[in-house]
Amino acid sequence: MYQKILKKEAKVALVGLGYVGLPIALAFARKISVIGFDINATRIDMMRNNVDPSNELESGAFDNCDIDFTNDIDVLRNANFFIVAVPTPVDAHNVPDLTPVLRASETLGKVIKKGDYIVFESTVYPGCTEEDCLPVIEQVSGLKAGIDFKYGYSPERINPGDKVHTLENVVKVVSGSDAEALDIIAKTYELVVTAGVHRASSVKVAEAAKIIENTQRDLNIALMNELSIIFDKMNINTYEVLEAAGTKWNFLKFYPGLVGGHCIGVDPYYLTYKSAQLGYNSRVILSGRTINDEMAAYVAKKTVQAIIKSGANISQSKVLIMGCTFKENVSDIRNSKVADVVKELQGYNVTVHVTDTHADTQELQHEYGFGLEQNIGNDYDAVIIAVNHESYAQFDESYFKSITKPNALIVDLKGVFRNKITQLKYWSL
Repeated sequence: MYQKILKKEAKVALVGLGYVGLPIALAFARKISVIGFDINATRIDMMRNNVDPSNELESGAFDNCDIDFTNDIDVLRNANFFIVAVPTPVDAHNVPDLTPVLRASETLGKVIKKGDYIVFESTVYPGCTEEDCLPVIEQVSGLKAGIDFKYGYSPERINPGDKVHTLENVVKVVSGSDAEALDIIAKTYELVVTAGVHRASSVKVAEAAKIIENTQRDLNIALMNELSIIFDKMNINTYEVLEAAGTKWNFLKFYPGLVGGHCIGVDPYYLTYKSAQLGYNSRVILSGRTINDEMAAYVAKKTVQAIIKSGANISQSKVLIMGCTFKENVSDIRNSKVADVVKELQGYNVTVHVTDTHADTQELQHEYGFGLEQNIGNDYDAVIIAVNHESYAQFDESYFKSITKPNALIVDLKGVFRNKITQLKYWSL
């Protein structure tokens, strides 16, 4: 299989061309022949015109690529090595929603042939590939996993907005159904991952490695958020504490904040869900999740308390929120906790305006029921700098004074304006 891929006698297919799948597809397409498959016809048309729907890649990233973008399942049949990179979200009750990955498995079952390879990259709980996905593929295809076709798991490590830690220079974890599969999968990824690969001993180990990467970050941020709540009661600035503690060589530098997106705020629920199925109810992980999920309400409450303390009528007050994507310098709004802050403030009858230099107002309206404010006023009772976009670095206190009332509060969630706001009221996590 590997030699056929090298000679372009066998094609590699990426199933799911979001912020994970597209960069992988293009990286391979600079070396070998690739099929990029996505069920969204609009996105396919954009990519055919060298446009990344996720706004992560420049048009030049599509240059010199041997790739056929399609939503036609008959075209997908021409591939022999399939990589699945579809989303794995949770539902409204934080229960894993395997619908995308199971539908992708159904699609694969319709197109795979004897001797083909399937590699999953979507973040799942340990056991999902072999216990949930493969049975669907086997049922639809009539083929036997590990015998008629090989399989593996290689967790994605794409970090949206990060131009340093890219696919090529981050070690890739790979696993396979047997020694032969592991070798072929590893060699295939080594074509594009210059940092090299780590060969995991089993598919479950690789699945578990991915899910604890984000669970670890979630827990560390939860600790920082809880410390922020405690230090606020002591009138201590959390960022000053972390700056002091960070002078010790082994202090881990994490910071408080809203934890959204489709990784850190989601993946731990996959692990705790599977754990509960096995009879163990997580305590530490779910405690961290609870703290992080409650931070939006905490920020809204602190803002409202400050407005009331200033003597303003809360039902007549206005708040401007700057930034509503799930993290800085990206356009992705999925699972943004800023939307929760908006909802909480509106629950207090506060008028909320939202601005963002990266987000799309129509997407926000569709997803959360509010759009972007085009005309920023000059009478806000509070301004919440929720996302640290680079474009906000140009602002200074004079700007904030020009858009606020005299007794306004500046809420600086990431502490970027610490020691720069001296005339207006200032609060940060």
